[in-house]
Amino acid sequence: MALSLLSVVNALLPKDSGSIKLARDVAYGSKPRQRLDIYAPRGSGPWPVVFFIYGGSWMDGSRYNYDFAGRALAAQGFVTVIADYRLIPQVEYPGFLQDCAAAFAWCVEHIGAYGGDAERMALMGHSAGAYNAVMLALDPAYLKARGLLGRVKAVVGLSGPYDFLPFDGPISLRTFGAVRGPQATQPINHVTAEAPPMFLANGERDTLVGPKNARALARQLRAVGVGVSESYYPSMGHGHVVMALSRPLRKMAPVLAEATAFLRARLGR
Repeated sequence: MALSLLSVVNALLPKDSGSIKLARDVAYGSKPRQRLDIYAPRGSGPWPVVFFIYGGSWMDGSRYNYDFAGRALAAQGFVTVIADYRLIPQVEYPGFLQDCAAAFAWCVEHIGAYGGDAERMALMGHSAGAYNAVMLALDPAYLKARGLLGRVKAVVGLSGPYDFLPFDGPISLRTFGAVRGPQATQPINHVTAEAPPMFLANGERDTLVGPKNARALARQLRAVGVGVSESYYPSMGHGHVVMALSRPLRKMAPVLAEATAFLRARLGR
C-alpha cells in the first residue's frame, strides 16, 4: 500500500476507544527522525510493552501513519511504542537498525514512567519493520551488544523478509547491494538457541515478500529448539496483513487476535 494512501486510511479509520495516545514526539536521540509516540490501555498498569516497527522498504514511512496499529495494540492491553528511524538515503545499512536499537534502549530505561513494564517487552514489525524487529532479536550487534536481549520476551513478524539472497530486486539491491558480507544481512543466518519465541504471519498472496521467508525462518528456529508459531492468510497480500490490525478490517483475517494471544501467553496481562 502506498504510504500516501496509508496516511489517508489511517486518518479515516475509527480508533479503538479502549486506548489513548499517551505521548507524542518523544526524543530518543538528537536527530529529527529519532522520535517516538506512546499508546496505552485505559486504566492502570503496569502493562506489558510492544515496540512496533513499521515498514516502508527502509526508504519511506512515518509513525504518524500507524495510529491505528498503536491504538489497536494498546486496546488489547499493551503499552505500545512506535518510533521513527532514519531511512535511506540519510543512512545506509545498518543505520536504520542502530536507530531501532537506540529507541528500544530508551524504552527499557523510560517506559516505566508511561505505565509499561520493562521486564515484559516484545518486538513487533511489518515488512521492513519485521526485518528490523527480527534482526534486533537475532543479530548480536544490536540488543545483545547493549545487554538488552534478555528484555525481549517475544517477537511478532508480519510479512517480513528474513531470507532473501541473492539481492535481485530494486529494494534489496538499493538497501543491501553494497554491503560486504551480504550473508550477515539475513536474519535467518543469525538464528541461535538464544532467540526469543516468535509469531510469524504472512499473506499467501503477498508478491512483495513471499511467505517462503516466514516458513524458512520458522524451520530454522525450530531446528535449534526455539518456540515459533505461524499463520498464513490465503486471501491476503502484503499490505493487508498490517491493515487487518485496524477496527474495520479485522474481519479480513485474525491477525490482531492471533498476535495478541501469542503476546499474552509470553508477556502476561
